[in-house]
Amino acid sequence: MSFPRNWIGIFSIFFILTIPAACIPNKQMTVGSAAILLEDVAKSANKQSDLRVIREGMPAYLMLVDGMVEAVPDNDRLLITAAQAYASFASAFVEDADRDYAIALYAKAKKYALRSLEIRGLKNPVSKPFNEFEAELNNLGKDDVPYIFWTGTCWGSWIRLNLGSMAALAELPRVEALMKRALVLDEQFYYGGPHLFMGIWFASRPKIAGGDLAKSQHHFKKAIELSQGKFLMTQIYYADQYARKTFDKDLFVSTLEKVLDTPADQIPQLTLLNTVAHKKAKEMLEQIDEYF
Repeated sequence: MSFPRNWIGIFSIFFILTIPAACIPNKQMTVGSAAILLEDVAKSANKQSDLRVIREGMPAYLMLVDGMVEAVPDNDRLLITAAQAYASFASAFVEDADRDYAIALYAKAKKYALRSLEIRGLKNPVSKPFNEFEAELNNLGKDDVPYIFWTGTCWGSWIRLNLGSMAALAELPRVEALMKRALVLDEQFYYGGPHLFMGIWFASRPKIAGGDLAKSQHHFKKAIELSQGKFLMTQIYYADQYARKTFDKDLFVSTLEKVLDTPADQIPQLTLLNTVAHKKAKEMLEQIDEYF
């Protein structure tokens, strides 16, 4: 089974850290104040079209995130934000150049995400019997969707780079269960993100292991519909995972050309990620003779 690269190239890095000032130690108040400032930084980064600026700034940002988590280790929002930050950096800037480093980054993202999910009520998500895992997962509601979704994406990326490990492969059903739950609770979350994940999921698995290109196309089209075609990474994966595997060259080309024709900044908070999509579309079109 293979997964596409850069699945978690998601840069919606936001800090929402609500801590009553009258009830907490000074260290936590300092972290809370810093988080408010970082929220503005994150919003600005999401609107950034200069990938070099983000790439060079991310290591320092991650160090700051680690310090904040150490100071406030049980804040679920901070933990899931930290997980997103690590996974985003690994996906967009590290994975293609340094696989071992990317594995370490995804492991950190997975660790933070799973801790956030435990705080939300799903205890021992890796080790508990699967039937108990599903039962507790089904007790989570719509307010838990960000934690369910981002944990699934971080966990799935870590597994994708550890496919030689039987222990890692054994965790795949838990990732699938997380995404199916997110799909039930809020299919529109993050521009149809659960549908995008399932589109990739069904396309990337062999038929004997549950792969289904018809289901894949359904989920990709639904994700495009829910995002109104403005979340350009959806089309990147539709071309890469569906059009390539069905040997549909015309669909591959038309989908990527549409990405390039769509302004990256039509939704300001998606400018950075859509800029990544533009870059990827150009590279894929240049390599078309290798694909078909």
